[in-house]
Amino acid sequence: MSILAAMFESDRSLLNVFQSRKMFYLLLLGFSSGLPLYLTSRTLQAWLSVEGVDLTTIGLFSLVAVPYSLKFVWSPILDRFSLPFLGRRRGWMGLSQLFLLAAIGAMALARPGDGTTFLATVALLIAFFSATQDIAIDAYRTDVLEEREMGAGAALNVLGYRVAMLLTGAGALILADRMGWPLVYIVMAAFMFVGMAASYRSPEPTHPVSPPASLVQAIRDPFVEFVTRLGFGRAFFVLGFIVVYKLGDALVNNMTTPFLLQTGFTQTDVGAVQGGMGLFATIIGTLAGGALLSRMGILRSLWIFGFFQAASNLVYLALAEAGRNYWMMVVTINFEYFSAGLGTAAFVAFLMSLCNRRFTATQYALLSSLMAVSRDVIAAPSGRIVEVVGWPMFFFVSFVVALPGLAMLWFLRSKTGPEAHSMT
Repeated sequence: MSILAAMFESDRSLLNVFQSRKMFYLLLLGFSSGLPLYLTSRTLQAWLSVEGVDLTTIGLFSLVAVPYSLKFVWSPILDRFSLPFLGRRRGWMGLSQLFLLAAIGAMALARPGDGTTFLATVALLIAFFSATQDIAIDAYRTDVLEEREMGAGAALNVLGYRVAMLLTGAGALILADRMGWPLVYIVMAAFMFVGMAASYRSPEPTHPVSPPASLVQAIRDPFVEFVTRLGFGRAFFVLGFIVVYKLGDALVNNMTTPFLLQTGFTQTDVGAVQGGMGLFATIIGTLAGGALLSRMGILRSLWIFGFFQAASNLVYLALAEAGRNYWMMVVTINFEYFSAGLGTAAFVAFLMSLCNRRFTATQYALLSSLMAVSRDVIAAPSGRIVEVVGWPMFFFVSFVVALPGLAMLWFLRSKTGPEAHSMT
């Protein structure tokens, strides 16, 4: 009976963590963080596909997201300076959200059928302001969460992020069939008010730390502290793992929408499945990931959840072989979203566990920038790969590319400090 009582007490404690006020605002901030991503990637790919833009150009459009990979360059500014409103983290969150509102709305002026220069320029600005918002939100989330809250906080933040991606992906595709793409981008811009409200109302961290004394310290000290804490060899291994772990997913995500549309599914088909059952699968995957993460520890979760992510690429391979099979498409999308919910929750918690709170903005920006390298830069030739080898072989290649990240997990326990091994 004592064991059962202990399990019940543990579950009740976990539930209390999920119910705290800060978790609600992390959910909304996750939504705000995820809102711009598809508007310059998957959703934009659908618009470009409908306008008849070639696959090579569509694949190269992932390069507009390079600011996500370089955000560590200006992140020391957010560590060092505070704006004269809303505190050290929330001020930067609110300012970047205001610029995003304007930039996303400006996408309505683009006409990709007549040329992509203006579209690419505005998309690049959205990526820059979005990356800045991510720096501030990631730092705020790491600063405001206690160690025991990291699993739940990461899960709810990722859940909000995925809901936004479904809105700007599935929701935008459905709306595009009814009102046209320019108006869709105006509607999506309006949703930035959710993040702005969350930035205004979210609580300040209960254990504030002193910012670096100078910009030079804000640039130098985060890197020195990280390498000193882990050791050069271990730090290099961790950074390599971050680049490799989600590379298979990055290849597939860059081409999922063109694949489904070229296979014969309509924008409404894809949007309805992603926004309906896909949303439910994401919620289940994310919340399950957060709960299991608190019990299993970070590294074990990365291994198990990473296996599901790799397997989802093989499900896309099966769909490519089956062709226009609606129910197979339903299974594929749901499995992908469930797996993504699991894996991203664990990966976000892993990145948070590696940060020193004095330099959260810069260290988390560096780590997440490396993750973005695989998503935005290494995956850029994905369209060309499809043109050369075809869809089935492309999905098999993406599965093989996912295996090195899983293999590295066998060595990661001995390569990292205890803060990355588990969460208590």
